[in-house]
Amino acid sequence: MPPESTAHEATLELLLGYGCGRRGLPAPRSYAHWARSALSAAGVSGRHQLSLRVVDADEGLALNRDYRGKAYATNVLSFPADELIDDGQTRLLGDIALCAPVVAREAAEQGKSLHQHHAHLCIHGVLHLLGYDHEDAAAARIMEAIEIEALEHLGIPNPYETNGPGA
Repeated sequence: MPPESTAHEATLELLLGYGCGRRGLPAPRSYAHWARSALSAAGVSGRHQLSLRVVDADEGLALNRDYRGKAYATNVLSFPADELIDDGQTRLLGDIALCAPVVAREAAEQGKSLHQHHAHLCIHGVLHLLGYDHEDAAAARIMEAIEIEALEHLGIPNPYETNGPGA
């Protein structure tokens, strides 16, 4: 997708690929919109590029096994690069893999729309590429606050608020 700017003067080129059927998935432009929202909420400026691949369960399992040593498919994986590409001005953020069947299952289990859950996990993946993590409670609070801000800008409710049974 062509680079587009946000209010914070960040430009993003999203290279989107599919390792699964596209039926029922969000529109390609949605992923770029969500990624730009993450950059904006994180206060990032400049020119950026990232790759996002929506994968099936087999590819999700293989990636998680090969890179994390886990024998299951997970919802989102991020592979940070943080380097300048050939033009010397564009920062290559890295690669994100979203596992479509895991995202769909989680959305159903959590009572969220598929669109909203894809948005949340796309933003989550971008923040990992920017160096955010949730390895401890303090880091998780920071990352979640940025996710919530990015989602709020998109009109998507806080994914960490529970409204289900026992809430």
